[in-house]
Amino acid sequence: MLKGFDGIIEPNSAEAKLLAKIDVERIPQHIAVIMDGNGRWANAKGQPRIFGHRAGAESVRSIIDTCRRLEVKAVTLYAFSTENWKRPRAEIRGLMSMLKRYIRTDLKEVNENNIRFRAIGQIEGLFEDVQKEIGRAEDTTRENTGMTMSVALNYGGRAEIVEAARRAAKDVLDRGDSLEQLSEEDIGRNLYTFGLPDVDLMIRTSGEFRISNFLLWQLAYSEIYVTPTLFPDFRRPHIFEAIIDYQKRDRRFGGVK
Repeated sequence: MLKGFDGIIEPNSAEAKLLAKIDVERIPQHIAVIMDGNGRWANAKGQPRIFGHRAGAESVRSIIDTCRRLEVKAVTLYAFSTENWKRPRAEIRGLMSMLKRYIRTDLKEVNENNIRFRAIGQIEGLFEDVQKEIGRAEDTTRENTGMTMSVALNYGGRAEIVEAARRAAKDVLDRGDSLEQLSEEDIGRNLYTFGLPDVDLMIRTSGEFRISNFLLWQLAYSEIYVTPTLFPDFRRPHIFEAIIDYQKRDRRFGGVK
């Protein structure tokens, strides 16, 4: 059993058998998760949608803890898209309140585990009190050297690329080059995720086969894993299953072996 799970997983359990199938030499460096199905989970239980979002917070904790123990370098969670502002006002207020509560209650543990917290997206468009909580969490964990936990908030993949291209074009002109010399590297340096490896594995819960405007640039050669499990039910065994499936893939990046 991997050292990080000693005393956490019972020997000979179903989880232990899944863990034993994972090749520690081929752990994905960057895992992204589209956290889908909270509303359907709540509706199935006769509860308001926000009930599902609150339940999903436990899944987030499980993802972060499991990936940290597996020594994944980066995890990016899709929490709130630019399109999510179309949702009912009460749900948006509930989501923002829940986000603040999660940051406050979990920041100490995140920091103690040497995890760096980052928020990506158009953060300036969020409620001011949410921005303050995000800023405090980023400042507290800025010097941490372990896994990077990025939370995509008020995020849109197309908007990110447009913003990165504008900044990259300015950089090119400022250094005296022509726009014909603009490169992928120039744009990459201006993405929210600069400094992180590209996404190796993207997981989407709830069985939907869409990437929903998420990390469009960074997902160029990602392996995509879709599970029918609704996000509030997504736990450590599901992460193991996704990684096992990922390790069965033949990653050629457009080439031929």
